[in-house]
Amino acid sequence: MLAIQRALPISFVGFGIGLVAFMLSAPGSLQARFQHSFAASFAVMSTLLVVVLALELAARRSVPRALAVAVATIAFALSLPYRSATSPYALARTVGPSGLFLALGIALFTVAALAFARRVAGARVGYSLASVLVVAVAALLLAAGVSLTGALTAALAPLGDLGDSLTALLVITFVETALWLVGIHGPAVLAAVLFPVYMSLQAQNTDALSHGTPLPHIVTVSTFLFVFPGGAGATFPLVLLLLRSKVKRVRAIAFATILPAVVGVNEPLMFGLPIVLNPTLGIPFVVAPLVLAIVTWEAMHLHLVAYPAYWIPYTVPLPINGFLATRDWRAVVLMIVDIALSLAIYAPFVAAYERQQLARASAPDAA
Repeated sequence: MLAIQRALPISFVGFGIGLVAFMLSAPGSLQARFQHSFAASFAVMSTLLVVVLALELAARRSVPRALAVAVATIAFALSLPYRSATSPYALARTVGPSGLFLALGIALFTVAALAFARRVAGARVGYSLASVLVVAVAALLLAAGVSLTGALTAALAPLGDLGDSLTALLVITFVETALWLVGIHGPAVLAAVLFPVYMSLQAQNTDALSHGTPLPHIVTVSTFLFVFPGGAGATFPLVLLLLRSKVKRVRAIAFATILPAVVGVNEPLMFGLPIVLNPTLGIPFVVAPLVLAIVTWEAMHLHLVAYPAYWIPYTVPLPINGFLATRDWRAVVLMIVDIALSLAIYAPFVAAYERQQLARASAPDAA
């Protein structure tokens, strides 16, 4: 877990590099280029992740780093879905966020196999046997046409059949935040499965509004603006609490991430604080959005707030995005209530996290 926690922030650099490179080569407006490049950039991040994580794990398991990186990289390359891709960009887009799962699994399996084989057969023979085994398994899956990334997409596909219900809202919210906690970009992973479904429901609401008929759906793409103020995990209230931290590093991160949080961008906070693999902040990160999902659903179900009529990108600032999505001033009130509830949920955990950080900072002095 410590190796993953160290490797993920470094691999996120790959996402930034990929995003810039793909956007520079894509046609159209800035927004069109971003949408065109977003999913494909995760393939670059995944490639860097498998290398960095193999290095970290090898150092911790006393396995030769060069061997671990070489074997993991070859296995990763053999596991990509080549059959469904017609170009390097198409391959990167097909891999998408699912590549993060692939990179994690291959790096973990490779180093574990090398370490186990060394214990059983000794260093020289064990390393050779494990290397051949890992590469052979990847090659056999490739020859058989088995795509691990495709299997993951297929496993997530049933989420798209949950429809417009409170159960759907809660399940999607939980899966998205749970994925984030282990360093997997939940919104990006689920987008391929869920976005077409809930964008269709959003379009039905917009069409109903244009015809003057009641809006039929509560759960649409824009509903998640109320569930995730500040991004997945409802982290805008968390940033507000961290602004008053007694720990200089934490306070600096909060000031650096407050503006991104207003427009729903919380990746710097996820990897910078970090929240990923953080057992203390991980609890409210999952619980707060679930509470907001229930409150938001009930507020709209009881017609205290209008249903979302329009799709509003998450980058539109809080709480304007809620008002624009519903055309209802009461949506702003709901957004404020949601933020207040999140503050209350996060507060005791932030206090506990701060005590941990202060104790860690004072440990060398005490020693």
